[in-house]
Amino acid sequence: MSSPSDTVPGDAGSTASTRTLRASIVDALRCVYDPEIPVDIYELGLIYGLEVDEDGFVDVTMTLTTPACPVAGQMPGMVKAAVEQVPGVVAAEVQLVWEPTWTPDRMSEAARLQLNFM
Repeated sequence: MSSPSDTVPGDAGSTASTRTLRASIVDALRCVYDPEIPVDIYELGLIYGLEVDEDGFVDVTMTLTTPACPVAGQMPGMVKAAVEQVPGVVAAEVQLVWEPTWTPDRMSEAARLQLNFM
């Protein structure tokens, strides 16, 4: 069973404090939803990268299900706001990318079940 946390780069060489902060950030990302899909962006597999440094600076690389997504302009700001509310985060940068293209294969098993993709 695979989950997005197994596939999102960023834990290599991290310390216990950055791993703890990272877990809190992932929890915050699980509170951000694509308004058209009833699954959070983390479980959808929209988070491609999550880097957390010792000083509390966070870099998020993400995509959307489609470039035509009606919230494409707002979603990076929503993600930035959610991450920056996590205690210990000093600042966050969110980069929206289109490569590799998102596919339903990136969803967690729980998301697939919820959306009937099994």
